[in-house]
Amino acid sequence: MKKYYSRPLIYLFAVILTSLSFLSSKPESLLPWINENFQLAAAKTKAMAQASGDSSRIPVTMKTAGQAHLANLYDWRSGFFAGNMWLLHEYTGDAQWQQEARKWTAALEPLKDFKDHHDLGFMMYCSYGAGYRLTNDARYRDILVQGARSLCTRFDQKTGTIKSWNNFKSWTTGTVYKFPVIIDNMMNLELLFFASKVTGDPYFKKVAITHANTTLENHFRDDFSAYHVVCYDEQTGKVVAKESAQGYAHESAWSRGQAWALYGYTMTYRETGDKKYLKQARGLASYLMKHPNLPADKVPYWDYHAGNPAYTPCGTNAAKYKSGVQPRDASAAAIIASALLELCDYVPKKEGAEMIAFAEASLKALSSPAYRTPMGANANFLLAHSVGSIPHGGEIDAPLIYADYYFLEALLRLKKRVS
Repeated sequence: MKKYYSRPLIYLFAVILTSLSFLSSKPESLLPWINENFQLAAAKTKAMAQASGDSSRIPVTMKTAGQAHLANLYDWRSGFFAGNMWLLHEYTGDAQWQQEARKWTAALEPLKDFKDHHDLGFMMYCSYGAGYRLTNDARYRDILVQGARSLCTRFDQKTGTIKSWNNFKSWTTGTVYKFPVIIDNMMNLELLFFASKVTGDPYFKKVAITHANTTLENHFRDDFSAYHVVCYDEQTGKVVAKESAQGYAHESAWSRGQAWALYGYTMTYRETGDKKYLKQARGLASYLMKHPNLPADKVPYWDYHAGNPAYTPCGTNAAKYKSGVQPRDASAAAIIASALLELCDYVPKKEGAEMIAFAEASLKALSSPAYRTPMGANANFLLAHSVGSIPHGGEIDAPLIYADYYFLEALLRLKKRVS
């Protein structure tokens, strides 16, 4: 498959013009387009499930040979494929999608006792959480609560955070930090808020709020952009380093990290009503929507400062991208669009309208041939051109299962606004 940035400029301009014309579309005209996206997603998801063989082998990205890379349930991305099926069930009302979603969700049940890293929110809330929201299955609720208990074992009172990875080795100094916290961790708090609501136990919510407050204090710069990794001293609880694992540079704005922050603080405001979280989400939304290095089609480069000579690249492969056209990250665009389509309801009308317009344009670009692939292509992932980690040399300009998930979630949120 050709890379996005190798295509003729005239084709890129056509994509941009399509996105701009979309902004003036009447709400009712969006429904056929949304439906067409879900029809293709249904066909591709069905083919992907058949190719995977059984629910213990979960598609997460694509191998270079054009085949899906299959992971086990302990991969942090394991919940998204079942989540896609729940979103398809929600959109279509088709009982067959619920049946498939239940099968792929059930395979994840051992995760309720998993404590080796922080990603239980991704793994369980995008699967079991979606299932419970749509079915009220009491067993799903109980499994989610147990998963929340497991996640809370990684909370540390001294640092006031949930430990993300078990360690992190700095790209620049080689120092191994024993208590790293990444901005992605904000996404796991929704599981804890849920557990407090359904059990009445305030502890889960207290852990979530404490983590959100500590992250708010330590993870952000004055312009609202977020560091990727903040490392703490386990004995004192103090910050000892602010770095990046997957971004271009320690001080740069890694695109997917900014997307996680935007989504995470929007969700945290929804769950708490605390205005400081809304302020952070609004500030970050403005930063992302108005960034001078944002391409016209509103699909960001993998890092907002990639290739900027003022920043020193970190990692073994980032240096290769010091100049030239940078890879895009469709997954970051999808996450941002979904977050904006919630955040728009919490802000003044004019500001919300700008967020909606931005999200619509981004989704239209993602659904164009520049990013969305036809049936049978791209190992049947819906979107191409995402980035896992350039510094680690992995999943560069590749499809990623969570890009598809947040693309579908954003489309569903948009549909609910216009139907």
